[in-house]
Amino acid sequence: MPTALYSDAPRLPEGEGLDLRSLVSAGAAGVEVEIGPGRGWFILERLEFAPGVGVVGLEIRRKWATIVDRRLAERGLGARARVFAEDAREVFPRLLTGSLAAVYLHFPDPWWKKRHAKRLVLTPALARELGRALRPGGELFVQTDVSERAEAYEALLAGEPTLEPWDAAGPRVDDNPYQARSPRERRALADGLPVVRLRYRRAGARRP
Repeated sequence: MPTALYSDAPRLPEGEGLDLRSLVSAGAAGVEVEIGPGRGWFILERLEFAPGVGVVGLEIRRKWATIVDRRLAERGLGARARVFAEDAREVFPRLLTGSLAAVYLHFPDPWWKKRHAKRLVLTPALARELGRALRPGGELFVQTDVSERAEAYEALLAGEPTLEPWDAAGPRVDDNPYQARSPRERRALADGLPVVRLRYRRAGARRP
């Protein structure tokens, strides 16, 4: 369908101090954000596995934001999850400090040429905002099947003082602990590609 048909794609309210907890219902488990949910399968599986969480997707493509948001509503999940046609790099500076339980970033930044650097999602500026928006002990989970990207992300996040590795041994974990997988993760596993998973928490919280 032409992009113009999605001119009514769901958008977030304007203004600063945006609290996503006012947009989806969640218990003590809190609100989680997936950056770039695409077709939304991670969100659907996450909701099924963790009935106490609410999830907000930030999808820059208006088409998929519209389709997935409607799909969630049709499945009776619209109260617990929404997908908005937004650029996470612009949204995170507007979010209320300490308001998120987790942020997921699956296989981002598929651009390699220098002229595409401005399109990168995970930057030092975004990392700073991710740490600010997470509540104490809140989690950041990043996955990639490109080793160079993994090394770059690990170096970048090591320089962000608001975040610390989930484990004292370092941020790399062997498996996805959230019982939900994105289509890209499933394809990578089916193709036998090594997936690097980086797990962090908001610094300053007591380790379990």
